[in-house]
Amino acid sequence: MKFTVKQIATLLGGEIAGNEMLAITGLAKIEEGKSGDISFLSNLKYEPHLYTTQVSAVIVDRSFEPKKPVSPTLIFVENSYSAFTQLLEEYHKQLIFSRVGVEQPCYMGDGCQTGDQIYRGAFSYVGRNCQIGENVKIFPHAYIGNNVRIGDNTIIHPGARVLDNCIIGRYCVIHPNAVIGSEGFGFAPQPDGTYKTIPQLGNVILEDNVNVGSGTTIDCATLGSTVIRKGAKLDNLIQIGHNVEIGQNTVIAAQTGISGSTKLGDNCVIAGQVGFAGHLSIANGTKVGAQSGVGKNIYEEGTAINSSPAFGLKESMRSLAVFRRLPELDQRLTKLEKKNEK
Repeated sequence: MKFTVKQIATLLGGEIAGNEMLAITGLAKIEEGKSGDISFLSNLKYEPHLYTTQVSAVIVDRSFEPKKPVSPTLIFVENSYSAFTQLLEEYHKQLIFSRVGVEQPCYMGDGCQTGDQIYRGAFSYVGRNCQIGENVKIFPHAYIGNNVRIGDNTIIHPGARVLDNCIIGRYCVIHPNAVIGSEGFGFAPQPDGTYKTIPQLGNVILEDNVNVGSGTTIDCATLGSTVIRKGAKLDNLIQIGHNVEIGQNTVIAAQTGISGSTKLGDNCVIAGQVGFAGHLSIANGTKVGAQSGVGKNIYEEGTAINSSPAFGLKESMRSLAVFRRLPELDQRLTKLEKKNEK
């Protein structure tokens, strides 16, 4: 990366105080950076570093007024944290999307169609009859099965697996060792106590702008599709069962498990290690606390729940407060019992 302060300010819609022609070659923390780096100041707890930092430029809020002279060039923006995030995204694009071409050895089956500016890393595999959009990046050791469709500007990181017939939208990111379209957990109990495998014949659909974390597994549907709606963000090590639907812009933290045929609404926030029973319907905007167990439908939008089994957040917090006082309450009860016996 090499940009001038002026180019960065134009990208962020900022105003410059200082040398607009300084060359910026890296991004860094304000307390650790060196000459040529750019940083940001959002939390005023870090303001003292502004007066000692070695970075060449710092992004600050428009409302910020330095209390001392500063040596870095300042870029004033509406929200410095958001602006720096935008800059990180641009830097990431420069690193990832600069890769173009086909490394060897790698494989692509018959009948595939590919767009311009794609990248296929060494030892990657693409099956038959696939459609790969423009500017798609498939990193080394990634596996793409037969009849897969991948939209423009999607990134498949090393070791990720996209199995047969799955559909990946535009601007998606699938992180290392994620598995899209693995066989769903379907077994029919038999009279003799054994289990008969139920064939899983569906697929997985990721709509646009979906992120799938490392080690996350999304099972294909028994019939039809397991669907992750646009803008959903899945952390690492999540299990999504067959025929599940995840709503738009829903975020799910690590080690959550969602059983088959459960439907999560839009804009839900699911903390880590949450478990969902199967065939549930979860309303839009639901918030679920960490390590909760959800076994019932949630119909009211914007509901916040906690605990295992999960119930209303306020009631859960009150119950926890009482639970912590149980030893004290037990002592008081014992004293009252002894007093009554007299």
